[in-house]
Amino acid sequence: MTEAEYPTGLESWGYSQAWHERFASAAPEGSYPARVVRDHRGYFRVHTGEGELIATTAGRLKHNAQHASELPAVGDFVALKDVSEAGHQFGRGVIQLVLPRTTVFKRKAAGHLTEEQVVAANIDTVFIVCGLDSDYSPRRVERYLILARESGARAVVLLNKSDKCADTTKPVGEVAVMCGDSPVHLIAAKPRIGLEVLPAYLGAGRTIAFLGSSGAGKSTLINALLGEERQATREVREADSKGRHTTTERQMFRLSGGALAIDTPGMRELQLWSSAEEISGAFADIEALAERCRFRDCTHQSEPLCAVRDAALNGALDAERYSHFSKLRSEATAIGQLRDVKLRIQKKAADRVGSKALKKHQLVHTKGR
Repeated sequence: MTEAEYPTGLESWGYSQAWHERFASAAPEGSYPARVVRDHRGYFRVHTGEGELIATTAGRLKHNAQHASELPAVGDFVALKDVSEAGHQFGRGVIQLVLPRTTVFKRKAAGHLTEEQVVAANIDTVFIVCGLDSDYSPRRVERYLILARESGARAVVLLNKSDKCADTTKPVGEVAVMCGDSPVHLIAAKPRIGLEVLPAYLGAGRTIAFLGSSGAGKSTLINALLGEERQATREVREADSKGRHTTTERQMFRLSGGALAIDTPGMRELQLWSSAEEISGAFADIEALAERCRFRDCTHQSEPLCAVRDAALNGALDAERYSHFSKLRSEATAIGQLRDVKLRIQKKAADRVGSKALKKHQLVHTKGR
């Protein structure tokens, strides 16, 4: 296959004419398109349409990337150079370019790093999987919904383990308030209950990401959709319904109907990479109340005549939802401040490098006279 050819085999991995046009306009000479299907922390599995290669990232791509989020992630379409050698079991490739993403799931990197981390890219629909056992947390669902909405993909909430919940009315109601126009479905992946609603989202070539905490049942659900036990699963602890990570790497599978599924490790820490304004935009009910606040820039904390705080006090707005809204905005403000500090440090470092280069140039120029 030459770079001018349209790789029809890659269509089954989500490639399209639109992607090919993006590739043709930006790809380096001698490269061809592929899709990242697995992240091995340092190297990748990519599919070319004809088969898989093990790929690394070109040094120039790493050097030119201003942020780690610009480097390849599962779901990315890339320009690849084949560097396979005879005798190797798997072909080898070097990723030269990441094509611009249509959607991207990102969060703040775990720990103290002030860096965004890409979870998955070029997703059409995200299934937010939440177990209705003792690990059920509407506030966690809220965070995942914000993550999904910011990505640009369609969010669908799957309340799993419905067979373990005596009364599903309360959690369905709680989640429906958060979801707005995003669908909510009750399922039980292990006994295969309620799964008949899912094929509507699983069209051929469509890419689906599964997000949720460890033990929520993502791997069990993917196995149900694959029709085989390909993803390892573990029972959760009965005491608190918490599970250990069974998925340790992000990876993409092709389902029998032609849809593409990306499984992600359960996230013990889910810090959003959002501004305070983006957080507010995810709370439509609170935004509607905010229209009646006295001040346009009201933070809904201590200002007089705040309609949002008044609604929380008189019960018109769920107090826990208001508390979580305030917490998320505070987190976003703190992260924004850290990002500003980091940008200033980076700018100073770049200015120092530029100043040294200028002085060196002037010195050489002066000696040459």
